[in-house]
Amino acid sequence: MRADRKKVEPLLRTARGQLDGVLKMIEDDRYCMEIATQLQAVESLVHKARREVLRAHLSGCVQEAFETGDEQARAAKIDEIIKLLDKA
Repeated sequence: MRADRKKVEPLLRTARGQLDGVLKMIEDDRYCMEIATQLQAVESLVHKARREVLRAHLSGCVQEAFETGDEQARAAKIDEIIKLLDKA
């Protein structure tokens, strides 16, 4: 992985902690809008982590594929990104 672990890991650890908090909120039968707000915060953190991983992939692996001039490698990297975006 080329993404900066010092950026990605804290985001995901925080998201995990918030998700544990959401589960506790559900157990405690908290108000649904409070739970929805916390779920949105978890999604935001995961989105930031995904963006950092993708940014590193684009500026590393994809850039290398284009610099080498290997058409097959370029096409493969583009296909990877398209598939990822299709899942979003």
